Amino acid sequence: MDRKEYDTYRGKRIKKEREIMDTKKLHSKADLYKTGGEISYGGEATVAKFLLGGLGTGNISVGSRGQLCDWEIFNWPGKGQFVPFSFFGIWVKENGKQPVSRILESKIQPPFYKSHGFLNGELAGIPRFEKSKMVGKQPFVYVDLEDSKIPVMVQMEAFTPFIPLNSDDSGIPTAIIKYKVKNPTDQPIDVSVVGTLANVVGFDGYDVFNNVKLVDEVQNEYKEENGLKGWYYTAKNLKETDMKFGSMSIATTNKNNITRKKWLHGQWTDNAQDFWDDFAGDGKLEEEDEIESKGCDLLSHYDFSFLNLKERISSISSYETILPNEEKVFEFMISWYFPNRPKGWIEYDEDLKRYNEGGYDSIRNYYATKFDDAWDVLKYVIEKKEYLENTSHAFEDALFSTSLPGYVIDAVASNIMSMKSHCCFRIEDGNFMGWEGIRDYVGCGQGNVNHVWNYATAVAGLFPELEMTMRNVEFNVELDPDGCMPFRARKCLGESRWDMIPACDGEFGSILRIYREWKYTGDDKFLHGIWDSMMKALEYSIKEWDVDGDGVLDGKQHVTYDIEFYGPNTMTNTVYLGAVKGVIEMARHLGKDEIADQYQALYDKAAVRLDEKLFNGEYYIQELDDVDEYRYQYGKGCLTDQLLGQFMSQTAGLGYVLPKEHVKAALQSIYRYNFRDCMEDVPNVQRTYALNDEAGLVLCSWPKGERPRFPFAYCDEVWTGVEYQVAVCMIYEGMLEESLTIIRAIRDRYDGIKRCPWSETEAGHHYIRPMSSFSLIPAFAGYQCDLVHKTMSFQPVFHQDEYQTFWINGKAWGTYRQTIDDHGEKVTELKVLYGDLEDIKVN
Repeated sequence: MDRKEYDTYRGKRIKKEREIMDTKKLHSKADLYKTGGEISYGGEATVAKFLLGGLGTGNISVGSRGQLCDWEIFNWPGKGQFVPFSFFGIWVKENGKQPVSRILESKIQPPFYKSHGFLNGELAGIPRFEKSKMVGKQPFVYVDLEDSKIPVMVQMEAFTPFIPLNSDDSGIPTAIIKYKVKNPTDQPIDVSVVGTLANVVGFDGYDVFNNVKLVDEVQNEYKEENGLKGWYYTAKNLKETDMKFGSMSIATTNKNNITRKKWLHGQWTDNAQDFWDDFAGDGKLEEEDEIESKGCDLLSHYDFSFLNLKERISSISSYETILPNEEKVFEFMISWYFPNRPKGWIEYDEDLKRYNEGGYDSIRNYYATKFDDAWDVLKYVIEKKEYLENTSHAFEDALFSTSLPGYVIDAVASNIMSMKSHCCFRIEDGNFMGWEGIRDYVGCGQGNVNHVWNYATAVAGLFPELEMTMRNVEFNVELDPDGCMPFRARKCLGESRWDMIPACDGEFGSILRIYREWKYTGDDKFLHGIWDSMMKALEYSIKEWDVDGDGVLDGKQHVTYDIEFYGPNTMTNTVYLGAVKGVIEMARHLGKDEIADQYQALYDKAAVRLDEKLFNGEYYIQELDDVDEYRYQYGKGCLTDQLLGQFMSQTAGLGYVLPKEHVKAALQSIYRYNFRDCMEDVPNVQRTYALNDEAGLVLCSWPKGERPRFPFAYCDEVWTGVEYQVAVCMIYEGMLEESLTIIRAIRDRYDGIKRCPWSETEAGHHYIRPMSSFSLIPAFAGYQCDLVHKTMSFQPVFHQDEYQTFWINGKAWGTYRQTIDDHGEKVTELKVLYGDLEDIKVN
C-alpha cells in the first residue's frame, strides 16, 4: 500500500483501539484506590528472587521457596549461579515420635528438565516443606514454610542493613538470616536448625559436570569471637592483590547447644550422605574421621570432579527445646569479602577476551576500605546489630505504612533493589558507579549513562551523597575542556574517553540534577566545587544544540533512545529549560546576578517560543518539514516522553517549564493514545517487555497518522521507567486514576511468575531507569523540601482526611501523618526516625 493508504489504515486501527480502551477498565476505581494489602508469592513464583546484599557489595538472592540462589558475590553478575551444598535445614522431634527433618525450603518446582537430573550439590532428593509464602518488604524478606508433617510454625526473615542517608552501613557484604520457630502445640518440641555453606573462595565457574572450579585450594577454620560461632573460609595461596582473593563466613549468634561439622571430603556423595545421616539422626553434628577405606578406582585414573570436589563444606547448628506456644529464633549470618574488581567496564566480547588474558588492573571495592575480611564483617555487624536491625526496620515500617495501595508502595520498594544489584558498585575512592542494567553474567550499558540516570530518582532521594559523586565524576573528571560531556563515564576507571557525540538530554539533565542535589541537601560547598564546570557544560550545550540561536534546541540531538532527533521537540527542550531555570536560581544564590539575568532572558524567550511552536492543541510534537528526511524521528506522533524535563523539574522542586494547562492536556493525550490494555493490538518488531493480554504504555503513537516509515527504534516498546515518569507527572496534575492504572499495569506484569518483581527489565536485569518510581512517594504526599532555604511542606493529594507517608531529605527521614478532626481542622504529626531537622521549618 502507498503512504496515504497506510495512514488511513493506521488511523482506523488506532480509532478502534481507543474505542475499546474507552469502554473497558482494567481495575475498578475502588480496587485502584484501596490502600494497603500484602503482596505475596507462592513457591510456584519461580522467578521471584529477593536480593540480599548491600550497596556495591554483590548479592545472594532468596527465592520464593526460601532457597538461596543467584550467588553474585564475586564482583560479576551471576544470574542462575549456584553454590552447591549451601542451605539451611531443620530437625524436629515431638515426645514419643520419630524425628522429622527438612531442608528449610518448599518443594522444588518444575520444570525438571536437565540433562543429568539434579546435581548432588542441589540435594533435590532431600525432603522439603510442602508450601511457602514469600513477602518482600525492602529491605526485609519473609518466607513462611508449612508442612503437614512438621508440628512447628516456621518463618524465615532475612535482610541486609539498609539505612537511608547512611551509605556505609547500607553497604555491608552480609546477609542476616533468622528462622523463627513457634510451637503451637501443648507439648515441648525439640528443634535443631543447621546452616551449611560451601567454601568457594577463588570461584572460577563450573566444569563440564557443572561442579565448581576454584583457582586455589581452600581451607575452613572454625572461630568463636564476640558472640559469634562459625566458620571462616579462605584460599591457601591467593595473594591480597589477586583478582579472586577473598574470604567467606557463616556463623550463628545463638548460644545454646551449638554443634559444628566440617564435612567429609570423600568421593561421589560420601559428604552429603554422612552429613544428612548425622543431622537427621539426633539434630546434632559430630566431626567424623576422614574415610580410610578404599574408594572408587576411577579416581586413580581420571581427575573427575564428582570424585574429588574442589569446594570444602562446613555446617553450624543450634538445638533448642521450645515450650508450648513459645517461639525461638535461630539466627545465622553469611558474609563475603572479595575486595578486588577489574578496573574497567567489561561489557563486550573483546572486553572479556582482554580480561581473560589478564589485561585489566584491579581496583578495590569501597567496602574493602572498611573491613579486613569476611569474619571482620561479621564482627562489625554483631557489634552494631541492634542499631543496624532496628533502623532498617524503622525504614521498612515508615515506607510500608504509607497510606497508598500496596502495589504503589511495592513499585517504589521493589525498584530500590536496583541500587543494591550488580547494576551499581562503589570503588575505593567512594565514587558510586552504575551500569544501565546487567546481563546474566556481565554488565550492560557502561558508564553512569547520564540520559538513563535522568529518570532514576531513588539514589538521589535515599543516598544523596552517593548521587553527588556521580555529578562530580561527570563534571570534574569526564567533561572535555570545551564543555562537551561524554554520556558514558570511562576516565574515572582509567579507560579512554567514550568516543561518541554527547547526549543532549543527558548533558542538560546532569546540569538539572546538580540543582536537585543542591536543593535536596543545601550543600553550598558541592555547588561551589562544580559551578565552573557546570557553566562550561551549559554554554557548550546551548551552542551545540540551538543551531539557529532562537532559544529553542533544533540541532542533531542524541537521546536516550540511542538515536538522534532533529528539529525542535519537547523531550530535550524541557530538560534544557529545567537546566536553565535551575542555573538561574543557583546563580542568584551565589550572588551572580549578571549570569542569572542573562539566563532569565533566555528562559523567558525559549519557554514561550517552545510552547507556541510545538503544542498542537492536544500534545507536543516534533517540528520537521519532512519526517522521513532522517530515519528514527517521530514528527507528529504523541511521544510518551514529551514531558521528560517537566518530570525532572517537578521532582527537583523547579515547578513548571511549560504551561500547566498544556501539561495536563498532553498527559491526557499520552494516556488516551499510548496506554493499551492489551498488547496484542500493538504489532511490535522491537524488543518486547509487555505482550499478549498485558497492559502498558507504549513509547509513542500516531493518532493523527503520519507515522514515519522508520520511526525511532524503540517506539512500540514499553519501558517501566518511562511509565513511572508519566505516572508521577499525572499525580501532580490530579490524574490519580490514570496514574494508578499505569502503576497497577506494571506491577501486574511483574507478578513473580512471568517476571521477577524485584527486577524490572529494559536493557538488562534490575534496570536503573525504573528507579523513577521513587518519586511516587513525594508526589502523592505533595512533599517539597528545600534545604537551601530550610523548608519542608506536605500537601497530600490522596486520602487527605487520613494520610501517612514516608519522607526524606538530605538531613533526616521519618513519617508524616495528617488527619482531619471533628471540627474540620487539620492535625499533623511529624516523626524524625533518623537524623535531625535542626532549624528546618515544616509548613
